Amino acid sequence: MKCRKCRQPAVHHLRQHRLALCREHYLDWFVEQTRRTIVRYGMSFPGERILVAVSGGKDSLALWDVLWRLDFPADGLYINLGIRGEIPYSDQSQQSAEIFARERNLNLKIVQVEESYGKSIPQLAEQTRQGKDRPCAVCGTVKRHIMNQAARDGGYSVLMTAHNLDDEAAVLLGNSLNWNFDLLARQSPVLPGRDGLVRKAKPFCRFYERDTAAYTLLRGIAYIEEECPFSEGSQSLYYKDVLNRMEADRPGTKLQYYLTFLQARQQLFPNTNLEEATTAVHPCPSCGQPTSSAGICSFCRLVGTSLDN
Repeated sequence: MKCRKCRQPAVHHLRQHRLALCREHYLDWFVEQTRRTIVRYGMSFPGERILVAVSGGKDSLALWDVLWRLDFPADGLYINLGIRGEIPYSDQSQQSAEIFARERNLNLKIVQVEESYGKSIPQLAEQTRQGKDRPCAVCGTVKRHIMNQAARDGGYSVLMTAHNLDDEAAVLLGNSLNWNFDLLARQSPVLPGRDGLVRKAKPFCRFYERDTAAYTLLRGIAYIEEECPFSEGSQSLYYKDVLNRMEADRPGTKLQYYLTFLQARQQLFPNTNLEEATTAVHPCPSCGQPTSSAGICSFCRLVGTSLDN
């Protein structure tokens, strides 16, 4: 297979685009497509500071690398969740992020959950019924709180995450199967900032996971390859597996599914814009962060239980 640009041997085949590229032209294509996505959806504007949520995995390090190559002023945020299991998962992930930042002279902020709030994610999950069955829900609550607080306190205009097309399509499938109208109305490449919530953006929302993996490999970026031990058996992985089987039969299925949803969202929710689709929030009386809860926010309830114990 030959590169469409230079006719040299291709290293990556973008089946959904019927496009094959060599190493040099694939890396250039990937960076340019990211730039176009940022511009198309108004994810960031000149002069704004960006905070990138970094996990130490291939997607988040690829995103930070692309922003660095594009000369975007982006710092990284790593949240050490205290997840260990058979391997010191969180510590190894942190090490990957630290090595990446050091090699490029980038600024990496690190938050240690156990050190800051008294218990690790596994310990916090054990103290609630929901957490025992769904530790990812507890993890999500903690990460959302810390990411927004870090972005606000640091004066960042936008928080970027490396959710890829596989992630977005799996979420869309789950919300569609359950007809979760509130979440469907809010699923977008960008969520505007408001009422203490920093703007959130997903520049990789149009990339397949295999495409970000190819970029990371071709750039020689070292990342943690192990998956979070809590992710095994999750519903999102089941949805991804279903979509992968459809994609194998009909290349481009996931991309078409996601993009046509974005086009149809305004027709599905004609009287709702993204600001209005977001549940009304008010400052938490305990931490001051925005919350839709009647009393203190879910994070403070979770951590408060930990501290009381």
